[in-house]
Amino acid sequence: MNLPVKNLLVKSKAEGRNVVALADGVLDYVGFAAYRLSVGENLPVSSGEKELCLVLLSGRVDVSGEAPGQAAFQWPNIGDRHSVFEDKSPFAVYLPPHSQAQVTALSAVQIAVCAAPGDVGKQLPARLIRPESMKRSSRGKAANTRYVCDILPDTEPAHSLLVVEVRTPSGHSSSYPPHKHDKDDLPHESFLEETYYHQVNPPQGFVFQRVYTDDRSIDEAMAVENNDLVTVPKGYHPVSVPYGYESYYLNVMAGPKRAWQFNNDPQHSWLLDL
Repeated sequence: MNLPVKNLLVKSKAEGRNVVALADGVLDYVGFAAYRLSVGENLPVSSGEKELCLVLLSGRVDVSGEAPGQAAFQWPNIGDRHSVFEDKSPFAVYLPPHSQAQVTALSAVQIAVCAAPGDVGKQLPARLIRPESMKRSSRGKAANTRYVCDILPDTEPAHSLLVVEVRTPSGHSSSYPPHKHDKDDLPHESFLEETYYHQVNPPQGFVFQRVYTDDRSIDEAMAVENNDLVTVPKGYHPVSVPYGYESYYLNVMAGPKRAWQFNNDPQHSWLLDL
């Protein structure tokens, strides 16, 4: 692991095509970048040795390209939400290793590129992931309620990539009680690195996120603003949303085994009995 225990917060850029990105080599399994495109702008995407999930956060696009072992693909005019805070699921595109694609913006667009190691020995086709195929659910209760959309869960085909988005109402907590997945000990717990890509509504707001381990070798509390990225190499990672603002985050997870099994912080597990 190349990541220092500090500087888990990656600040976003207010202008330009590149919104925020995780630098190469920071995590062993997870890669992430978010982009904003204007009408007619193109974003070329190449997966190389990785698999990718392109999540259309907002706007409309054409996607075309080619992937090993299948004919060229084209998905025109996809996307129907104006904001991640709409009560609807996104469109997404899965790209296996050694794929090439081009995204063309048909409106103002926000798009995320999620990456994880691919397995060229297990060939999967490129595919469009439609909103109606995604499971939506609520988790928690009272001021711990949040709303989840499984974009690429472990029940759907991929090599190592897991992608989910979560909306958290004003004044609520999320990823709470604090939980972790940093031990390769299935079926009890899986080792998964993770990133949190945040948006806040209204956009001048902020949320709080803490990342900490049992031994406190990592213990960082962050004020996270709109479009910022939080890196979770290991440890617990709860989020708290101040009154008056609502939170969105896109989670990307990957590790040596594609399974999501977590453990709650035992100091706070009593909260589950409330």
